[in-house]
Amino acid sequence: MSAGAARPATPACAPPAGLSLGVVLLDLDGTLLDTAPDMTRALNALRAEHRLPPLPLEAVRGHVSHGSNAVVRVGFPEVGAAAFEALRERFLALYRADLVVETRLFPGFDRVLAALDAHRVPWGVVTNKPGWLTAPLLAGVGLDRRAGCVISGDSLPVRKPDPLPLLSAARQLQAAPADCLYLGDALRDAQAARAAGMVALGARYGYVSAHEELDSWPVTAWINEPFELLAWVGLDA
Repeated sequence: MSAGAARPATPACAPPAGLSLGVVLLDLDGTLLDTAPDMTRALNALRAEHRLPPLPLEAVRGHVSHGSNAVVRVGFPEVGAAAFEALRERFLALYRADLVVETRLFPGFDRVLAALDAHRVPWGVVTNKPGWLTAPLLAGVGLDRRAGCVISGDSLPVRKPDPLPLLSAARQLQAAPADCLYLGDALRDAQAARAAGMVALGARYGYVSAHEELDSWPVTAWINEPFELLAWVGLDA
């Protein structure tokens, strides 16, 4: 199985009897939004500028949750540090210029967010993506006015896996950490959620690479589809 290839589904894990959390916090890339097509397009535009052939989506997809450094390194694996930084800046400029072309909610999340909103379950976004990309991205998909809070990678002095961004989100939503779940598709997401005292759900459908040792991740449970998180806040799928 190649990096970024889909993993076999795992049985849906139901929450413990009697558990009904009150707040949903979400990672962005690879969890709430499928941003890999637009990031791959930007990377291939950069490669074209250097007369390199395009890479397939699946070669890039598994690296998207790890940020621009990881994505650019896939496209330019042999470049040294000084040249790499220039490439990264150019990649970000290309990506920002066409931020929402193919980016969409992961299938099923429209229904999830509608259910959360209908039942007044607060939800927010906690991402390591910088605010100058996060804000227009959420606006571009029509979620900027729906999220109860948004914590970006540069909102605070630290980022995930530090728990402070998650704790700040809980504070903004006036919730105790133990009443929150955090859904993400990277190891640092689970680490941050556990350190914050929250339920850590793993997005198995997201950008989880085949080479990652998932058994070692400190997740409370894995979910295969977004709608499975609704049971954790006491709602029917």
